[in-house]
Amino acid sequence: MNSPHDELRQLRIAVQRQPADFIAWVMLADAELGAGDLPAGEHAAQRALQLRHDHPEALARLGRARWMQGRHEEAANLLRHASRQVPQHPGIALWLGHALEDAGQPEAAADAYRRAHALMPEEAYMAAQRLNWQRRLCDWRGLEALSRQVRDAVAQSNPAVEPFAFLSEDASAAEQLACARQRAQVIAGSTPPLPPAQPRMEGPLRAGFLSNGFGAHPTGLLTVALFEQLRAHAGLQVHLFALNRDDGSRIRQRLHAAAHALHEVDGMPHAAIAGRIRAAGIDVLFDLRGWGGGGTPEVLAMRPAPVQVNWLAYPGTSGAPWIDFVLADGFVLPPALEPGFSEKVLRLPRAFQPSDNTRVVEQPPARRECGLPERGQGGNGMVFCCFNNSYKLNPRSVARLLEVLRGVPGSVLWLLSGPGLADERLREVARLQGIEPSRLVFMPKLPHPQYLARYRHADLFLDTHPYNAHTTASDALWAGCPVLTTPGRTFAARVAGSLNHHLGLDDMNVADDAAFIATAVRLGNDPAALAALRRRLAEARDTSSLFDMAGFAGDFAALLKDLQRP
Repeated sequence: MNSPHDELRQLRIAVQRQPADFIAWVMLADAELGAGDLPAGEHAAQRALQLRHDHPEALARLGRARWMQGRHEEAANLLRHASRQVPQHPGIALWLGHALEDAGQPEAAADAYRRAHALMPEEAYMAAQRLNWQRRLCDWRGLEALSRQVRDAVAQSNPAVEPFAFLSEDASAAEQLACARQRAQVIAGSTPPLPPAQPRMEGPLRAGFLSNGFGAHPTGLLTVALFEQLRAHAGLQVHLFALNRDDGSRIRQRLHAAAHALHEVDGMPHAAIAGRIRAAGIDVLFDLRGWGGGGTPEVLAMRPAPVQVNWLAYPGTSGAPWIDFVLADGFVLPPALEPGFSEKVLRLPRAFQPSDNTRVVEQPPARRECGLPERGQGGNGMVFCCFNNSYKLNPRSVARLLEVLRGVPGSVLWLLSGPGLADERLREVARLQGIEPSRLVFMPKLPHPQYLARYRHADLFLDTHPYNAHTTASDALWAGCPVLTTPGRTFAARVAGSLNHHLGLDDMNVADDAAFIATAVRLGNDPAALAALRRRLAEARDTSSLFDMAGFAGDFAALLKDLQRP
């Protein structure tokens, strides 16, 4: 069987020999886009359209190219037009869902995903895409059946399920490994590696970091202060490979200044990105995206660096033969979980997650302007918050949040506003469970400093399960808001617990839902106990290792030296 590289080469030859071959141009567009070459994929799709004006297959490829270029509105229009011509085409319906999702039309995206799944009800990929988006919309219709179909597909070694979306299912670490490994096998089988890297024997250690989050993004926010501190380590160079464009943010400027080099690789073909990493002489390459959206596992599969590490952005195993190590800590990845990881485990002596300890928590608008009750009016005015993304708000997590409200009269639950009709759906769930819907208050997505300031009004952060707060937990704790969580049996279910543990707040890591509800209700009804907890957090923030980025940089640099070329 030919490799994708050989097929791409053969298709390029085919269209040179037969430039009027419409099918060849459509296939070439797919191949070029699959290789990450967006200009070439766009060109092939346009040539196909020149041969057959308004043909839905050509329109769909051009729409896919526009989507990958970030031109989401154009992509949605092209794919909608194609889908109207062939409404029974599941693949075009699926791509339309992706484009509508990114074009800010979430409910229309859900309709497209449901149609794609209805056209191919046995296809696990369609089910997984529908399930993932319904979770984001807090649309729980048929959720259990969809989840069962997706988990069954993983158990049957079907590689169609995206590992990142699978983190939201209440699956074991072993299931997560199976899911990731199946996806990795597909990529490994279609991505030829570069020739083995020759170890460099002289000069400083060059650490590379590959991400689409180098800007005003959780990854940039978590890493920027660490990279600034690493500047003090003379034997180490930091190279950032940015898959995202410069967003003009202050974080991007700081990242650029902190790194020895920031390589702009957005929009480049996978092979070209791998070539840039190899040319920079990177000794250890950290994958700061993993199976999350916008990552490029194909680049890592080419083995551009002799040592490659999964760290920070993907809270689970890569399952990939091209990743050698996963960087964690003893709480988030205890020895009992190691069988669920394909990588060798490296552990920092502190929490694996850095953060920006230079942030100032500004003053927020008045409570009334945030939609929050005043203290002592209509109850105690207690503000529970959970600013996790909407896909983490599953039926189990929401049920226990509502039980907390039931046990603390006059309290409210402050949530991050979700896409589409997610907020209305959650209020309806509250109503059906006997909770006044107005006790759910929603905060729109805000620039990070404004969002961080809102924590001054929050009394206690209530976490979700099985995918809990990660960057959001760090934000809450930095801003002085305690986090209550139930550490689970997977990496993704233990991150908030790790942060609490390294702050010395293990009593905020409780065993089960009953203990979670009881603890939150007790604190919500006991202002003195809550005030004492917040004082403990304030002291720990200044004295523990969690927010000590100079210390983190020292531990990180020492770990890198242990990995250094022999």
